Amino acid sequence: MTTVDSHPQDAVKEIHDDSDGVRRIQLDVTGMTCGACAARVERKLNKVDGVRASVNYATRIATVDAGRNLSTAELCAVVDKAGYGATARSDTPRPIPDADAETAKNLFRRLALAVVLFVPLADLSIVFAVVPSTRFPGWQWLLLALAAPIVTWCASPFYRVAAKNLRTGNASMETLVTIGVLAATGWSLYTLITESGNPDSSRGVWDAIWHSDSIYLEVATGVTVLVLAGRYFEARSRSRAGSALRALAAIGAKDVSILLKDGSEMRIPAGELKEEQQFVVRPGETIGTDGLVIEGSAGVDISAMTGESLPVEVDPGDAVVGGTTVLDGRLIVEAAAVGPDTQFAGMMRLVEEAQSGKANAQRLADRIASVFVPVVVVLSLITLGVWLALGEPATASVSAALAVLIIACPCALGLATPIAVMVATGRGAQLGIFLKGYQALDSSRLVDTVVFDKTGTVTQGVLRVGAVHTVEGFTDDEVLYLAAAVENASEHSVGAAIVAATDGRDLEPVDDFRVEPGRGVSGVVDGRTVSVGSPRWTSRAAVVPATVARRCKELEAEGKTVVFVIVDDAIAGLIAVADLVKQSAAPSIAALQAAGLRTVLLTGDNEGAARTVAAEVGIDEVHFEMLPDQKVERLRRLQADGRSVAMVGDGINDGPALATADLGLAIGRGTDVAISAADIILVRDDLRSVPAALSLATATQRTIRTNLIWAFGYNVAAIPIAALGLLNPLIAGGAMAMSSLFVVTNSLRLQRFGRTK
Repeated sequence: MTTVDSHPQDAVKEIHDDSDGVRRIQLDVTGMTCGACAARVERKLNKVDGVRASVNYATRIATVDAGRNLSTAELCAVVDKAGYGATARSDTPRPIPDADAETAKNLFRRLALAVVLFVPLADLSIVFAVVPSTRFPGWQWLLLALAAPIVTWCASPFYRVAAKNLRTGNASMETLVTIGVLAATGWSLYTLITESGNPDSSRGVWDAIWHSDSIYLEVATGVTVLVLAGRYFEARSRSRAGSALRALAAIGAKDVSILLKDGSEMRIPAGELKEEQQFVVRPGETIGTDGLVIEGSAGVDISAMTGESLPVEVDPGDAVVGGTTVLDGRLIVEAAAVGPDTQFAGMMRLVEEAQSGKANAQRLADRIASVFVPVVVVLSLITLGVWLALGEPATASVSAALAVLIIACPCALGLATPIAVMVATGRGAQLGIFLKGYQALDSSRLVDTVVFDKTGTVTQGVLRVGAVHTVEGFTDDEVLYLAAAVENASEHSVGAAIVAATDGRDLEPVDDFRVEPGRGVSGVVDGRTVSVGSPRWTSRAAVVPATVARRCKELEAEGKTVVFVIVDDAIAGLIAVADLVKQSAAPSIAALQAAGLRTVLLTGDNEGAARTVAAEVGIDEVHFEMLPDQKVERLRRLQADGRSVAMVGDGINDGPALATADLGLAIGRGTDVAISAADIILVRDDLRSVPAALSLATATQRTIRTNLIWAFGYNVAAIPIAALGLLNPLIAGGAMAMSSLFVVTNSLRLQRFGRTK
């Protein structure tokens, strides 16, 4: 960890460091007010040699890949020189400040005053325009007195940004608004001072209002009110969009009770915990960090981390995750990971990285927004010149030019993609679905084939007793109990499955315990000699009844592992163990197939086990006895056939396949290799998250498309209408604010994803 010289309060956040000496740094950027601002900061950073940068307007984060010869302070200086502020993001999880809520409060104060003054101003303007006899000496100055606070203090945030942009040779939405408001105010002052104030009384009421002497004073104040209102609701909506991420950040424990050597406890901030320190967690408390249970048993609510509604029971030796809550019981936990190494910190990084990237559609929108503002200013001047050249009155010419300036603000264009992704990633985090980047969004909409690994993905990855068959004179419980008593002394996975099947019953001690490696175990239980082992080994010691032999063949054909149980030199029965299918597998695959997706099973297991599992979950296409490189080759063959492939896996051998697939989905409880290779992390060990993740990504893409169609269509259609003089500047201001509000509100619908009605 290093510290930025000019910003000592923030630790550098390095996400990535590759072998070429390129490091990835994230910066918090302040002062951005629209998508054009983000494009400008990105352009300035990318002009620096050895730098690749991406700036996200919605999250105010700049993600920079830079060589080690560039310090973070130098990168911050580049942003500062562009007219904005930048500080390095911290690598340690911390509460996320709700800057948008603070912005909304500030905007609300200005909006409230603007509305209070604008209402009487608009009313008086209409009365003076429609009923000229109501005018009195100095009526213009009354209107000006009402307008002055609006076009000065209330509109000052726009002026400050525009002035800063002017000093740095830039332009943004604030530039357009400032030019429009000041031009309308200046023209109104000119009109109020020079005109006689006696309009033609023969005009109709609407015509009098539309073309009244003071109409541009109304425009100046009305546009300020509408833009402030749009910005206020936009800030509130962005605050709501980030609420899921802030809620996730807030679940961490604030302090913990560490256990001292003398057995006493001491309360310290959770951030001061060190690895291998032991701490106490009581009912209702949040577990301070990832660790291992040393003592105690408890039910733990993991819903905040995985979306899983049911609590899990933990005992000594079980791993626990920081940020989860103990419901009952007292635990002593040894810290295994702290700070940026915890699962919680990793989840936060996944969400932040997903929000900081850029989709293909957003890159196009940013390029357009970066040149849009100067183009609009030129179009506005052309509109003014053409109208004047055609002999139209100056009033109408200025009105058309102002309408072009105001209607064309590209704010909606800049918000279209990042605000949707911001909401989607936050909602996904609540559901235990973590999108690692825009790759997941760009790829998901094309997926038509979903490939599953078997062991640990479709199946539980742990052997369980699947069948017990006994001969006459023995019961299932009796054979299982005797076998478990002997296997309790062994360490074999088959034996562990048999012991687990007794549901914690007290087992008789075993005497004269013996192990035959690769064959089985034997011992004396309550005076009876019991042997448990492979059919080939045990059949040499006892005659196998025909019913047992037949049942053995059936179970082995299904891919199950069979052991015989001999009691006092006679076959008592058999026990079959298998890696059982997850209950969520069949519903998940059925949902994918109902959506028109092709499903495939790949496994390194034998044909019998593979086909049995495939039949149970409803997959028709099965490929078995496949090595990791053969899985990759199979995926490439599907892609060569024109298929867009999603791969779901959890093991080390799934890493290459996850990386090869167009979209990789890793079960979050899988290996680090699988998780690092995937595009989407499914924290819940529930395969129903697979169709949910694809549906969330598809819904996000659909929302982005709707936003971009609206934003592009709005600007393309509105500018010609304004240039033709068919759009009053006041209405143009309202339409521009509503455009941004539509984009944000449409994106917020993603917060309801996955909720039942």
